[in-house]
Amino acid sequence: MAPDDRARPADAGREPVVAEPEQAQSEPAQREAPLPEHVAVYQRFRRIFGDAGKRSANARKRNAKPVSGIPFTDGRDPHSIADVMDALTARMGWTSPLARSELIASWPALVGEETASHSTPVGIEEGVLTVQCDSTAWATQLRLMRSKVTTEIAKRFPDAGIQSVRFDGPNAPTWKRGPRSIPGRGPRDTYG
Repeated sequence: MAPDDRARPADAGREPVVAEPEQAQSEPAQREAPLPEHVAVYQRFRRIFGDAGKRSANARKRNAKPVSGIPFTDGRDPHSIADVMDALTARMGWTSPLARSELIASWPALVGEETASHSTPVGIEEGVLTVQCDSTAWATQLRLMRSKVTTEIAKRFPDAGIQSVRFDGPNAPTWKRGPRSIPGRGPRDTYG
């Protein structure tokens, strides 16, 4: 008697369970497709803190802040627009980008009108403010004033996250590219 021909007593009365082809194909597809990050975070918070709609009305009332019926007490007066905007920017994480844009916009007040007329802030990347100057003389002068400028930026715009300032002179012509460039070490007897 072959091992396959033997009847198993546990399986004798049962019918074999066969998964439906649609379920078998859709379940691996669901497992393979990861959820977007915001959906996963929402589901995790819902698991941790529970669904607010499922709580009873009494539980919601117990957790609510008591509101005083007396006017001009805490929580009753409207907030100023400045307080609301500050709270919104802090909650949304906009303080650093706003401080950076305010720094670039107020560059003339930061370094002075004459210096600002010969230098322009170009951008901020990884905590480094890049400033384009009209001439190499202005770039050198501003490099000598770098510590003063950086200190003033740290005082006025602490949320901007500026660690250093880079002053660039005007772009010099390059001989590396163009219609008359040649491979190799470049022109040698051009100006002689």
